[in-house]
Amino acid sequence: MKPRLRPPRFSGRLHDARTATAIGRWLGAAVLVCFVTGVLSHYLQHPPAVLANRLPSRPAWGYRFTQGLHVAVGTAAIPLLAAKLWTVYPRLFVLPPLRSVRHALERLSVAVLVASAVFELFTGLLNTAQWYPWPFSFISTHWAVGWLMIGALVLHLAVKAPEIAAHWSNRSAGTLALPAEDGPDRRSLLTAVGAAVGAVTLTTVGQSFTPLKDLDLLAPRHPDHGAQGLPVNRTAARARVSRDSVRDWRLRVDGPRPYELTLAELRALPQREVTLPIACVEGWSKSARWTGVRVRDLLDRAGAPAGARVRVVSMERRGNYRVMEMGHHYARDPLTLLALRLNGEVLTLDHGYPARIIAPNRPGVLQTKWVNSLEVL
Repeated sequence: MKPRLRPPRFSGRLHDARTATAIGRWLGAAVLVCFVTGVLSHYLQHPPAVLANRLPSRPAWGYRFTQGLHVAVGTAAIPLLAAKLWTVYPRLFVLPPLRSVRHALERLSVAVLVASAVFELFTGLLNTAQWYPWPFSFISTHWAVGWLMIGALVLHLAVKAPEIAAHWSNRSAGTLALPAEDGPDRRSLLTAVGAAVGAVTLTTVGQSFTPLKDLDLLAPRHPDHGAQGLPVNRTAARARVSRDSVRDWRLRVDGPRPYELTLAELRALPQREVTLPIACVEGWSKSARWTGVRVRDLLDRAGAPAGARVRVVSMERRGNYRVMEMGHHYARDPLTLLALRLNGEVLTLDHGYPARIIAPNRPGVLQTKWVNSLEVL
């Protein structure tokens, strides 16, 4: 006679609905923030045709705030997800595995939700370090799986709504067969999870929230580390731009009245100074002083219509953002410059010498370096 398989017994406490709901509230809020800010980030980087000429250039700090929040909350969600999975993993061993259609639907939603959440946090964390040990495109895959995760979360919440409602408030802690003596242990667990979230946040958020930069111990970027006091993601060497290739550089502006300018002629035009942040999708950001010529002045000289979009072409030979387009709100904003200097110094080659774009409320990948031409569309 074959021995009968028995499900494993779990001696640990707090693997209950009340604890799972308490942690789930925090995790759900984190997922919602990450999803909303992720959608904003994606549409700012890759606007659909209907938004291409309508995206606003203000507030100037908008992308810095939303993307910094996206990465900070996503990082904080890692210990939250780990704690949530710890509270519910014994349910994986419940027998029979499928008791009804509702139970099967619940398990399917949980499987998709857990897999997509782990994938989003894992790939997002590696993206902050610019490490991509996979063959697929991070941006498109992260975007698609984000929608899959939200769909699975909505389904999961719909299926579990009665149980979540029953355990939502603190008054439910001693009801529904939950031992009252678990209350102190539950509070200790939640305090420990909150402390972990706080520690992770304090040691990483300084890469975008510069008042805390001295505590920036675990983030892959420090806002002060880099040439001219500003980090660099894509170097001139990676872009295959050298001093020799920019020696005879001339800016071409194509429009109804096209023209070209040498660097000396560009420097002779009225110069403006603005303070704007560089904010990158990896989560780091820092404000700096930029000096150069307003893009709107260059477009006016070329006879560009007021509502025209602008295509910016870089000297780099290849790259996903070698060609960038700006809607008229960006192109006409007085803060948008073809920058020649950074923090009072001539741009280094890594920062885009001889000229680069700096505009408000834009992802760093769209602040094109080594600008070769401006084309009125």
